[in-house]
Amino acid sequence: MLELQQLSCGYGAFEAVHDLSLSLRPGTITGLIGANGAGKSSTLMCVAGHVGLKGGSIRFDGQDIGMLAPEQRVRRGIAISPEGRRLFKDLSVEDNLRVGGLVQPAARFRQDRDYVLGLFPRLGERLHSLAGNLSGGEQQMLAIGRALMTRPRMIMIDELSLGLMPKVIDLCYSALKQLRADGMTILLVEQNTDRVLSVADDVCVLESGRTVWQGRADDARNNSDLTAAYLGLH
Repeated sequence: MLELQQLSCGYGAFEAVHDLSLSLRPGTITGLIGANGAGKSSTLMCVAGHVGLKGGSIRFDGQDIGMLAPEQRVRRGIAISPEGRRLFKDLSVEDNLRVGGLVQPAARFRQDRDYVLGLFPRLGERLHSLAGNLSGGEQQMLAIGRALMTRPRMIMIDELSLGLMPKVIDLCYSALKQLRADGMTILLVEQNTDRVLSVADDVCVLESGRTVWQGRADDARNNSDLTAAYLGLH
């Protein structure tokens, strides 16, 4: 569904990612992991159109999208839940969802909202609360839900579990499994390598903007050299 070929991207003269090649299989979860500064967030933001493409190509459903504006990529079926969530904190939960759904016909709003509330029932209890008054976990659910309101075929989620309580992380990962079961393709950036390896089908490991390993998640977990050097597992 998504194919990156020798992708290089960055900010101004700085190149954060170098010659990254990665393919996402439809209906799977791919974990993009590595230390802080490895280039994970830059990769997601480049695919979304918010970070400059310096080399290589981005293909989605076989079409080159590297020159498309961010809103055009959303309409093609790409959504992102960014690091830091970036919610409209002075708007209610429902209105944040409504903003996410603006790219779809208004008649679909209720159906799409109810799908999100089915994944995250807690948001239904907080529907009329301001986003800025939500807990960190509720804000993360809302950020993912807002992205889902675009009706994507692929969602990218940056730092899913950062700063969240274990119970909330469990709820979010359960939602990921449901999304995959519903046919969604997911690209997941995550610091918690144990959790991402428990749910991912495929894994790509970055270090200093370069790929050091990629393959199936089961193979990553069973590779003792890889886990010791890059994943912090024993």
